[in-house]
Amino acid sequence: MVQTISKSILDEMIEQLDLPEYVVEQTVRRYKSLGEWFGRENSTFRDIQVDIFTQGSFALGTTNKPINNQEEYDLDMGCKVNVPQFKNQYSQEELKKMVGIELEKYSVAKGIKEELDEKHRCWRLEYKDEIKFHLDIVPCIPLHTDKQTVYKQQLQEAYQYNSTLNEAVANLAINITDNRLGNYSIISQNWHISNPEGYLKWFEDRMIKGEIGAFNERASVKPVPVYAQKTILQRCIQLLKRHRDNMFGDDERKPISIIITTLAARAYNGEHNLEAALINILERMSIHINNSFPRVPNPVNPNEDFTDRWDMPEGKKLDLEGNFKNWLLQAKVDFKNLLKTNNYETASLILNNKFSMKIEKHLLSGKYKYTQENHLAFAKELPKNPPKPWSDRY
Repeated sequence: MVQTISKSILDEMIEQLDLPEYVVEQTVRRYKSLGEWFGRENSTFRDIQVDIFTQGSFALGTTNKPINNQEEYDLDMGCKVNVPQFKNQYSQEELKKMVGIELEKYSVAKGIKEELDEKHRCWRLEYKDEIKFHLDIVPCIPLHTDKQTVYKQQLQEAYQYNSTLNEAVANLAINITDNRLGNYSIISQNWHISNPEGYLKWFEDRMIKGEIGAFNERASVKPVPVYAQKTILQRCIQLLKRHRDNMFGDDERKPISIIITTLAARAYNGEHNLEAALINILERMSIHINNSFPRVPNPVNPNEDFTDRWDMPEGKKLDLEGNFKNWLLQAKVDFKNLLKTNNYETASLILNNKFSMKIEKHLLSGKYKYTQENHLAFAKELPKNPPKPWSDRY
């Protein structure tokens, strides 16, 4: 049986993973500043309702502090332009250029030295100051009513959500720009559907299985959901992502966060105990991977598969599926070893080698027994440069 005494080590790990308060404050300031820019009096969108919202791990409350100081903090956000029948008048390319013009002006006004960087679906603003930081801004428009009706039916048929959740998710769906699409530069009704705010609604619904987490007139800036107190599910995902980051670093083969987050949220069964939830999630994540398309369906878009790259030539070359499965197996072993030990030196070695973390002895020594004999035996088994995937030893 796993010792409940080990729960404290998970709590100490979480404290090291949470973003420093000054980083959160700076992130919120920059996010609000950009939102206010779109709503200013002489904005090119001055007569148009523009909604600015966060998305991704920051919105979900699952962002971790980087392992080293060379890594950047990032914030994903949407810039939703509310123009009736927009797709009848403009192309995706035109919308992206409209948003890009305002971002260029913002960059100049704020003295941002790095050039605005165009990605496939977004614009990237790079801040190079006391905090290495970038904003990814996705231009988007609301999903039109006719498309929304079809989308709502697809959600219901695929997932059988309760009517309240289904309605809330459907109402938040958007169309986004993507310069890889063949119709990117022409007026077309067929834009890519996305729903980051709907995903957040679904995620919140999964969180409250066990507990409830803390959750200008022309341009609305929705509050950044800074969670004063994290839920069990959020904490589990933070721990899983840290293990992933330590195992793979910046390797392009590493499992992507949206797959880890989605599978963990589906596997979560409302446990009130962090340790029990983590063990359950690790055991159950794999059963939520389908054998055929969609392998890991987007919970707010049944036509989208988060593992689509697994079966592409590039994904097969990188063995993305194999690397995900190896990571999951390794995570099970490493968390099991961490939780079962009653020896501080053993726990310290696991933390250092598997999570790039250190917890001071005075915080944990009262919870663990130190025996030189056990420490030496463990040290002999621990490889200095473990192969990837690592062995099932500590």
